[in-house]
Amino acid sequence: MELSSPFTHIHSKPNSSYMDLSFSSSLLSPLSFQTHFKNSNSKHPLSLKHSRIVAVAVDPQELPRSSPQRLLKELAERKKAVFPKKKVPPRRFILKPPLDDAKLAERFLNSPQLSLKSFPLLSSCLPSSRLNNADKTWIDEYLLEAKQALGYPLEPSDRFGDDNPAKQFDTLLYLAFQHPSCERTKTRHVRAGHSRLSFIGQYVLELALAEFFLQRYPRESPAPMRERVFGLIGKRNLPKWIKAASLQNLVFPFDEMDRLTRKDREPPVKSVFWALFGAIYLCYGMPEVYRVLFEVFGMDPEDESCQPKLRRQLEDVDYVSVEFEDKKLTWQEVAVYKPPEDALFAHPRVFRACVPPGMHRFRGNIWDFESRPQVMQTLGYPLQMADRISEITEARNIELGLGLQLCFLHPSKYKFEHPRFCLERLEYVGQKIQDLVMAERLLMKHLDAPGRWLQERHRRVLLNKFCGRYLRDKNLHRFIIYDEQIQDKYEHNRRLRNPVTTAISQAIHGLSYTVYGKPDVRRLMFEVFDFEQIQPKAI
Repeated sequence: MELSSPFTHIHSKPNSSYMDLSFSSSLLSPLSFQTHFKNSNSKHPLSLKHSRIVAVAVDPQELPRSSPQRLLKELAERKKAVFPKKKVPPRRFILKPPLDDAKLAERFLNSPQLSLKSFPLLSSCLPSSRLNNADKTWIDEYLLEAKQALGYPLEPSDRFGDDNPAKQFDTLLYLAFQHPSCERTKTRHVRAGHSRLSFIGQYVLELALAEFFLQRYPRESPAPMRERVFGLIGKRNLPKWIKAASLQNLVFPFDEMDRLTRKDREPPVKSVFWALFGAIYLCYGMPEVYRVLFEVFGMDPEDESCQPKLRRQLEDVDYVSVEFEDKKLTWQEVAVYKPPEDALFAHPRVFRACVPPGMHRFRGNIWDFESRPQVMQTLGYPLQMADRISEITEARNIELGLGLQLCFLHPSKYKFEHPRFCLERLEYVGQKIQDLVMAERLLMKHLDAPGRWLQERHRRVLLNKFCGRYLRDKNLHRFIIYDEQIQDKYEHNRRLRNPVTTAISQAIHGLSYTVYGKPDVRRLMFEVFDFEQIQPKAI
């Protein structure tokens, strides 16, 4: 049997001292290569000393599909596409050594955030360093247009005295328009200043519209109100309001807003909208927030776009307060309202909108005698007030006790016969005032933190399960008034009980806001319930 060899051309030149061996990878297998070189019976033994072997590379596309070389090459190309070389992080993400104490103290002392002792919240929202020439250039070019669109005088706000918070309005208005997509946010003080304004502005808007709709619709449950609020200030509708006030060229100076996609249009508009109301609230207060919302932006609470879904309404046979009878309050009436000097409450109209007059039928019941004194003692009520007439103090304490009983009235008890005899409306306003008070606290406590960090911290502190836990830690969940049919089920099932305790905690804060005002909400949150306590880590 004769063996064929791919090296047959070698035998034709036996005397050649330099042999050129060229072979193709497709013709030669490792086994045949080894066989020929180890064949000692060959007439012309092959010497590799003076031999040159040239491998001819073959295109992997020409190789058979199962060829190992082709598979290895394809794998290498795929790795290049799937796992590209990692880029070096940009300089702003590279950790820098911390400032020494002297430089850190100098930076804080020179910061505008420590310049206003009489307005700590406003001072905390000022930029962390003084405005530079680029900032002043934007102010010179665009600020007059913004102030004219919003209905403010065109004179610089520096003309006001130091005791007037409106003196800082030009600076805050400039920061409000520097959304994360524009050029000026590359500087740290502008980026952080805008995000902090936007952080507080969202809660200002929520509280303002919650109070407005509670007074405008005194018989309505909070669910339709939330839909109305979302219909007005949901992010999908915000570009419409910005365009109605002719502010779109300040938000998008180089683009036409209507041609942008939603993901490019809505986030900057939302950020500017929130920051704008944060600036207005800090400088002019809540009445000015209502004016800009309904007069400048032209929001209409009766517009079809913000009407709630049709749902089965429970028949409300109970009375409402006289000031709400047979009429809907306008935004002007809500904005300009000031309580009289001898008013029982800090926000009497909001209290009347949340606590129905019919609650007096519960005065003197078992809960009023047994549970109310314990609840008031735990919460530190009643507070000492400087009233001219003792009857005012007595009347306030009676109303406070009825409001507390309403806070502990679970909807299962009376809601289906008397829709407003439950905690829902107080819970709604309590949620919003909790959010705003905590936002103000975080802004004043963390002067150097950007808004995104504050937002995350805010959500963690006000997590719903913690709100209910703090109430249960005070043993106040023992006084909840359930319907007899579900009482055992709720008391022994934490998945049912915990959301209820959260709602009651929020309702108590809503009641304290309407009766004593925002300072008492701070007292409850940070002294009684201690919302800032550090939670132990789960094991």
